[in-house]
This record gives sequence, C-alpha cells and structure tokens, in this order.
Amino acid sequence: MATPEELKEWLRPIEDPEMRMSLVDLGLIYELSISEDLVIACTMTLTTPSCPAADYIVKQVQDRLKEYPGVKDATVKLVFEPKWNAREMASEEAKEKLRIW
Repeated sequence: MATPEELKEWLRPIEDPEMRMSLVDLGLIYELSISEDLVIACTMTLTTPSCPAADYIVKQVQDRLKEYPGVKDATVKLVFEPKWNAREMASEEAKEKLRIW
C-alpha cells in the first residue's frame, strides 16, 4: 500500500500552469491517504481561490492519482482553509524561485 510520501512523489510532475512549479513543491497538496479498498483521497488548495485553472489542476491531480499502480479510484477535495502561504508551505527550492527569503 502506498504511503502519503510516495503519493506526493507521484504527483510531483504536476505543475501550477502559471508558476511553472510543482504543486507539491508549492505546498498545495495538504493531505493524501489510501484506503484499504485502494481509493486515494487528496486534500489540496490553490494559490488563490479565484484561480482560473482550478478545474484543470484538480482534474490533473485526480487523473494522475488514478494512474498509480493498483489504485481503483481517487477523489480530490479542494479547500481554502488553511489559506495557502508560500512562506510557510512551499519547499525551500520553490521559495528560492519565488524569491522569498
């Protein structure tokens, strides 16, 4: 059974279309779990609630999770609490690219 860390690595190739950085590195993936019946549940956010690519991003995450070996289904829950904050949630590499020191 996959771990949340393995699932995050699986999602790493998906990028925010405007920022051109991984959703994982930006800290937009809040929680990942896989049930005994092999269904993945993902809780994530976006850089802004008014993101014009919201549906596209959520679909990319859901489709990618469904491709994980052995997975039967995947759900993605989009939340805006806690509010995304790059200073607290992004990786050091992402902060460097965003020029956040």
